[in-house]
Amino acid sequence: MGRLRKRSELVVVFGGRSGEHEVSLRSAVSILRSASPKRYRVTPVGIRKDGTWRAMRSGPAARVPVERLPSLVLSSGAPAALVPSRGGARLVDLRAGTSICRPGVVFPVLHGTYGEDGTIQGLLEMCGVAYVGAGVLGSSVGMDKVIAKRVMRDAGLNIVPFAVWMRGGPLAPVVRESERRFGYPVFVKPANMGSSVGISKAGGRAGLLRALHEAARYDGKVLVEKAIDAREIECAVLGNSNVRASVPGEVVPINDFYDYEAKYLKDGSKTVVPAHLPSAVTRRVRELAVRAFRALACEGMARADFFLDRRNGALYVNEINTIPGFTSISMYPMMWRAAGMTYSALLDRLVALGIERHRERMRNVTEHG
Repeated sequence: MGRLRKRSELVVVFGGRSGEHEVSLRSAVSILRSASPKRYRVTPVGIRKDGTWRAMRSGPAARVPVERLPSLVLSSGAPAALVPSRGGARLVDLRAGTSICRPGVVFPVLHGTYGEDGTIQGLLEMCGVAYVGAGVLGSSVGMDKVIAKRVMRDAGLNIVPFAVWMRGGPLAPVVRESERRFGYPVFVKPANMGSSVGISKAGGRAGLLRALHEAARYDGKVLVEKAIDAREIECAVLGNSNVRASVPGEVVPINDFYDYEAKYLKDGSKTVVPAHLPSAVTRRVRELAVRAFRALACEGMARADFFLDRRNGALYVNEINTIPGFTSISMYPMMWRAAGMTYSALLDRLVALGIERHRERMRNVTEHG
């Protein structure tokens, strides 16, 4: 495992251009609060909804109450950019033309598009910076629900049957296919979005058409999926080459399903950690979580989500989240806490895994001759 030097330069990147911007700010607060000042010199970087970067130097940032820090960085931080250089990438103050820091490792806590989909990971790879979480391939495959399901299906994992509609294409074929294969109700989801943004449950043709148009507001590829009467089980995965799974947890939504409102806007949804499952089902969930993690080329961390059919006990892999919610009450850290790992220890482990992975990749030969 990569060893951390004292006061490593940790850059926490949050916000972003996706529909999960506000969720990212909540995760950032927890990370900034838990990063030990003895281990890290933390530089917060906020990406505004227009895509511009703002940063605050570690010294001034340390004097701001952590609850206010993300919003203050976004509103008043210096215009910034990450640029490669011979001595290592630099985070640069574009206004003053000076270096803010040389990142030792970056934690991109950017949920959804332009953060969890391989885009910022590609930038960090080009700049030669170590970072937390999956690489370009694992991030992009995990983000696209359609591609992820196809990969998992080919890897022998059980998934819920689905159909695909491309925005701008004819609606009639996907409606006919959905009705013929699944009947009603069905779930309709943007292929590249998280936090249940844009997801609807349709109980008939009119509802399906509305749901398709709603999902298409967020992505050009839309998934139609057979509705399963199921418990929603989650499992946290951690590691690079040596991978392990946490105890599973269960989400009990207040709404008909765990949509954005149930997650963030309405009280009453419950999380149960550990989930009340027979030991054989717990073992199966953990095994499948690791298999899905490896099938999708994930690294560092991911949360695997499952459906457990209430009628027959069938277990379906729903999706992989490569940058799951990271607040202190989010499922990913809660499941590791139930396994005996504190939030701060989890943060340290993820940073170390990012450094370990970066060092391993630096061993690759990039020139020939």
